[in-house]
Amino acid sequence: MIFRSPWGSVRPIEEKPIFELIFERAAKCPDKVAMIYTDGKKITYKEMVEYIKAFAHALNSTGVSKGDVVAINMPNCPEYVIAFHGILAAGATVTTLNPLYREKELDYQLNDSRAKLIITIKSLSSLIEKVKDSTKLEEIILADAEDGMWRMIREHMGKEWTASELNVKEDLAVLPYSSGTTGFPKGVMLTHFNLTANVKQTIGTGEIKEGDVVLAFLPFFHIYGMTVLMNVTLVVGATIVIMPRFDLELFLNMIQKYRVTKTYIVPPVALALASFKDLAKFDFSSLVSVTSAAAPLPVEVGERLQAALPHVIVKQGYGMTEASPVVTLSPLDKSRVKIDSVGFPIPDTELKVVDVENPEKTLPVGEVGELAIRGPQIMKGYLNRPEETSKVLTSDGWYLSGDIARIDEEGYVYILDRKKDMIKYKGYQIAPAELESVILAHPAVKDVAVIPKPDVEAGEIPKAFVVLKEGTSLTAEELMAFVAEQVAPYKKVREVEFVDSIPKSATGKILKKLLIEKERRGG
Repeated sequence: MIFRSPWGSVRPIEEKPIFELIFERAAKCPDKVAMIYTDGKKITYKEMVEYIKAFAHALNSTGVSKGDVVAINMPNCPEYVIAFHGILAAGATVTTLNPLYREKELDYQLNDSRAKLIITIKSLSSLIEKVKDSTKLEEIILADAEDGMWRMIREHMGKEWTASELNVKEDLAVLPYSSGTTGFPKGVMLTHFNLTANVKQTIGTGEIKEGDVVLAFLPFFHIYGMTVLMNVTLVVGATIVIMPRFDLELFLNMIQKYRVTKTYIVPPVALALASFKDLAKFDFSSLVSVTSAAAPLPVEVGERLQAALPHVIVKQGYGMTEASPVVTLSPLDKSRVKIDSVGFPIPDTELKVVDVENPEKTLPVGEVGELAIRGPQIMKGYLNRPEETSKVLTSDGWYLSGDIARIDEEGYVYILDRKKDMIKYKGYQIAPAELESVILAHPAVKDVAVIPKPDVEAGEIPKAFVVLKEGTSLTAEELMAFVAEQVAPYKKVREVEFVDSIPKSATGKILKKLLIEKERRGG
């Protein structure tokens, strides 16, 4: 059975790039505050658009044009929004980097995306300098330096500028990196139309409206923060309160100070809020909803948070990078929210549950299988990986998500597990293959398998089963430190168990299911 949205359709969807929709909105509310930063700095819609256009003009004048890729590597800040839309307005494609990345990870994504320029901040520039010569980077632009991004904006303010001609259904807007269902990170090719469609689809649910104040600590480099917090908010003409990272006390103070109406979180933040004993000291009367996504929210955590914030709608949503990302949302109606469900498909999104072994077989209502998704927000494919793309995109437009789900008779979607072995640590995706590669580089390691281990606070943590070479010695602490030096902090191995062998099939494939079952039995 195919399930469709209770919100109906938002078609026809405008075939315009997302920055044009923001420019149109700004023309209707030029003096309204678009962005507020934690230091109190405010930028109006008129100012924001002037900065975006000036930066686009500056980029074009340096030779950036359609087909080029420009990277952004910095935490959330108003400059991130300006840089992001300035790059798109210049006709180029944005690839977003996690500011926690180390040299190896930076080098990989910059080379794979063939980024020409990078926009970063002073504190991260030394890392970029270390990898610059091994990449295609021609220039490093600093967003927080006097002679950097702001100088470029000042020099090009008010100059006549025309947006590049774009084929919105074919030309790439962003190249975020995702490991998909398994393997090393892949560039997800999202077109301008993918972004515009998903923003319009999300708006069609009534999720964010013009009068909202949205608190954004989720990173803009991640598709969740990029689409929902940055783009949806600006297209509807709401206000974003921008935090560079999550800090519980600051988060609570920002809600109170700026009368925040909507905030979007991940399960670890839900747990932190539900466990915070001094919530009553803060004024949450403005807050309408708290939506958790990026990883399944444990029912007990959701119920505790709802009890702690009785007047607020606590709910879930679901998406993925390959879907720009929003696929489902729970409604803004407490009586219709099921805390263990991720809600309903958003407008113009079709869902079905298919047999895990035979995706051509659609399962009946209530049966468990792999979730398949079809809609205008689905990616064009993986960059330079046609074989990987063909594994997940069917000829009739369905995307095989790799997530195990069921859909009940009312159309509520429940995400139960993942088809593959991806680890979700605090909402971040971690590819076991990537960690296994790092661990195998240690001279004392003979073999390794990394699995997800359930964790109350993080959702899952990476645990490594390690076989040592004969005659060598290595402690768990030494190995974890070795890995930590080479990967972003969230990717660190959190537990190591030394074993005599790794279970494998006759073809050499690691039988991770056996290790996961062993772990769940307690060893």
